[in-house]
Amino acid sequence: MWSTTPPVIDCSRYGLNKALDNTTFLRRYARQLLRDIRQAPASRALPVLRRLITQKVTPELLLQDLYAVRDSIQLKHVLHMLARELGYPAWERCKMEIDRQPVSMLDRYRLDMGMYADYQQNWFANRASADAWQAEHGGYLIQYGQQVVAVLQ
Repeated sequence: MWSTTPPVIDCSRYGLNKALDNTTFLRRYARQLLRDIRQAPASRALPVLRRLITQKVTPELLLQDLYAVRDSIQLKHVLHMLARELGYPAWERCKMEIDRQPVSMLDRYRLDMGMYADYQQNWFANRASADAWQAEHGGYLIQYGQQVVAVLQ
């Protein structure tokens, strides 16, 4: 049976000498998303721009309009998007409270950054399927939107 505890992440592989607090991690992740928006090919920029629109950070712009002015997007826009994805009304509120939350709250973003790439992953369409599979096989579950991924170590 696989372990049901979070996998250990080697932070040195990501240019870090220690694990980061939640606020610092979110800032670094937001900077990476901002680089994706501004410099990456459309295949990496468009999903982030869709997230900005979904979280109503830029509700007045259509996707193609936002892509055309992507150089004007700032770090504060991405931070507001992340805060809203986490259930906070704005980044200012999120940064005051996020460090009191468990680090597992940000596992979805760690998965995005490839921090679990060394581990086998099984994806499930919903939580019920993942829970049933975990009861039999183990694994650490990470909610990813409507889907769930089991990380096996």
